[in-house]
Amino acid sequence: MSRILLLLSILILYSIAISAQKKSYMAVRLINGQIDIDGIPYDSAWNAAEWDGDFIQITPYENREPTQLTKFKILYDDTYIYALIRAYDSSPDSIEKRMSRRDEDEGDLLGIGFDSYHDLRTAFVFLINAAGVKTDAVVTEDGGNWNYNWDPIWYVKTGFDDEGWLAEIKIPFTQLRFGKKDEYIWGLQVGRVVFRNNEQSGWCLIPPNAPGWVSYFGELYGIKGIKPQKQKDITPYFVADVERYEKSDEDPFLTGKGSKLSGGLDAKIGLTNDLTLDLTVNPDFGQVEADPSVVNLTAYETYYEEKRPFFIEGRNIMDYTLTTGGPLSSDNLFYSRRIGRPPQLYPDTEDDEYVKPVSNTNILSAFKITGKTRNGWSIGVLESVTQRETTEIDSFGSRNTEPVEPLTSYSLVRLQKDLNEGNTRIGGILTATNRQLDNPVLQKLHKSAYTGGFDFNQQWKDKTYYITLKTIFSHVAGTKEAIVETQTSAPRYFQRPDALHLKVDSGLTSLTGFGGTIMGGRAGNSKWPFLLWVTWRSPSLELNDLGYLYNPDIIQEIFWVGYHDYEPFSIFRQLLLNFNQWYGCTFGSEKLYFGLNFEAYTILKNYWDVSTGVAYDTRNASPTELRGGPMLFYSPGWTLFYNISTDSRKKLVLSVSGQHFIGSERQFNYMNLSTGISWRVNKAFKMELSPNLVYFKYYIAYVDNVEDSLAITHYIRGTLNQIETSLTLRFTLNITPDFTIQYYGMPFVSAVDYNHYKYILDPSARRFSDRYSSFSAEQIVPVYDGDDIIYSIDSDIDGTEDYRFDNPDFNTFQYRSNLVARWEYRPGSTVYLVWSFTQNRYKNEGSYSFKDDMGEIFRIHPHNIFLIKFSYRFGL
Repeated sequence: MSRILLLLSILILYSIAISAQKKSYMAVRLINGQIDIDGIPYDSAWNAAEWDGDFIQITPYENREPTQLTKFKILYDDTYIYALIRAYDSSPDSIEKRMSRRDEDEGDLLGIGFDSYHDLRTAFVFLINAAGVKTDAVVTEDGGNWNYNWDPIWYVKTGFDDEGWLAEIKIPFTQLRFGKKDEYIWGLQVGRVVFRNNEQSGWCLIPPNAPGWVSYFGELYGIKGIKPQKQKDITPYFVADVERYEKSDEDPFLTGKGSKLSGGLDAKIGLTNDLTLDLTVNPDFGQVEADPSVVNLTAYETYYEEKRPFFIEGRNIMDYTLTTGGPLSSDNLFYSRRIGRPPQLYPDTEDDEYVKPVSNTNILSAFKITGKTRNGWSIGVLESVTQRETTEIDSFGSRNTEPVEPLTSYSLVRLQKDLNEGNTRIGGILTATNRQLDNPVLQKLHKSAYTGGFDFNQQWKDKTYYITLKTIFSHVAGTKEAIVETQTSAPRYFQRPDALHLKVDSGLTSLTGFGGTIMGGRAGNSKWPFLLWVTWRSPSLELNDLGYLYNPDIIQEIFWVGYHDYEPFSIFRQLLLNFNQWYGCTFGSEKLYFGLNFEAYTILKNYWDVSTGVAYDTRNASPTELRGGPMLFYSPGWTLFYNISTDSRKKLVLSVSGQHFIGSERQFNYMNLSTGISWRVNKAFKMELSPNLVYFKYYIAYVDNVEDSLAITHYIRGTLNQIETSLTLRFTLNITPDFTIQYYGMPFVSAVDYNHYKYILDPSARRFSDRYSSFSAEQIVPVYDGDDIIYSIDSDIDGTEDYRFDNPDFNTFQYRSNLVARWEYRPGSTVYLVWSFTQNRYKNEGSYSFKDDMGEIFRIHPHNIFLIKFSYRFGL
């Protein structure tokens, strides 16, 4: 009996070992003949390699046979690796060929990914759709981060016949990263998407709920006798632009026209095969899409996404995000929009003085070194220098200059080390910002700012469970004036009178803070993932010189659990349910918020996307709402959110989404309603329209903080009625995969109207009506000064003005647009033709009429910029 049990045990262990073995493929060296990348797979050289076609379905039915057969083979020589992927199709006429811009993977797809480091965490992915449009990405963190802004040089052609379609691929070894070895083992995955039924299959099964991605790759053998090759690309460019705008008879700087001719250099040089130097001198980003229009009435800074190619590529290595989800998710030690930012200072001027506008700080040069070594070190180094910016001031024909931004150096070093086959990771980051404050005007800014952090991540049980620790510190230094400004400005407000743990120290010349996050949970391999984290930011933490900090002085706890079923059942292709709970307080143990939400997301079997959810916030409090005043309490409220989108495979796709907040005691109501129309007119032309309506009513909205003659601060509030309407337009014409014309436009109107003015009595009162008192008609008197209104306050109605405040009503009218024609006339070399069109007007009114306001936009004289940019890549 014992022998039988022993034999059974051996068989079980053997079967487990067999099932755990990774798939493998043997690449063959190309010796005889050559391969022409033409989409015609009849070069005799292909005969040297064997076909492999044992694909498995990933979605919608995990671990089943695919509905269509797929095969591939791989060759290599001293310079390139070649892949031929054959996608058989029982209905070739149904293959979807959609033209689009690079990295917009629409239609039927084929792709191949290489883990050339063989670190089980990093992959270089190359996708091609049936129309020949490329998508490429660097995948890091075992699938946790996909960087689609990586645009390597590689070659591909698609072909079609009665059996389906295929892709011939040629990738230079210079575009991959690997060390020097006699023989290599790489990770390998080959995949396919059949668009008409949204089916994804792969050579290796990677379940949708897997806790990793690259670690599930198979293995590529047979590559030997090759040498790591360093990339050496130098791309000079030239830019010519012409400006036309409305001339001013009063402002001498608004002449109505301008022109500029400039040039610069971009370079990508392999220092080793593992590390790449990216260099830019006098960069120009005139082809980059404009930021969306925003009216921000809060104390917090608006966060804008990075769109400049130099700063996007490789940013995953330099990233140091503390948390994911919620308003704190933008906190990061590196926020690249700080480099080349709009000037932080503006001259104090008198009436009839005019200032020459300076839109952005000029980047003199920047370089970064990124990569991953063969022994598991991820390295990111960045250095950038921005120009000292001055502006001219005209006073009755007399000119003088004043600095608005100092010469500044930005530096960053980021290191991470993989241990234990990628299951353990340790790392650190240091950043430095140093400014040359050579003028008393500039002393308002920090002279130096340093931040740093240490991070640790541990995964176990096949990466199912994990724990992560991140710590950070900051140290800023400057004059006493600069440090007082840091302590008392948004979002810090050390002067808050009810904060016993805060105080303003006017004698400081530096400020040091700290923060961190600890989180753990189950990432995958289960229908029940969960996450628990605690994150904290000390009151003195300051990241905003090179990073982004939404809110210091906070301790936040979040618990999340989900039920995720990716297997089709009933009417669902997949169903995801999530529950969240959150709590926050200050470092003085003052409760800020507590809330719960439940959300559901599904893809139906008719391919519609549907999501909805509801959230409840208890009685919360804001330490910033009174702009340095005491904590203001909010009444509880409910939020409903939803999104419905029709079948994305169709030529016409419709969507509607919304968010609605209703507060108890009528403190405030909020509605954000969006619709979307995406119409693929034909295989090359696509139109997208997205109207948006926002309505916000807040009964005690911030107006001003005013001191009276006795130095008593009065917190003036009003009933805010804000209406915003916008329309986002995108038109894309793809003449070829390398020649595209794209238009982006956004007409935007915001009307902000205040009435029923009041002042704060008791910001922490339990009843909403006890937190304020409204001004009577005898206490508030409007004073007219031409078209302007000033409100005079006589609190005790004795005929004497106690204080006054300006009329806060306003309207914003904007139209921002870009028309960009891009032609990549040879790999890595491009020509851009750009037309930027902007209309902008501000009025002190506050009234809203959709018809009149939209008409007002088109009565504004436009600001036009016409630009041509030519670059040529020299591959050395």
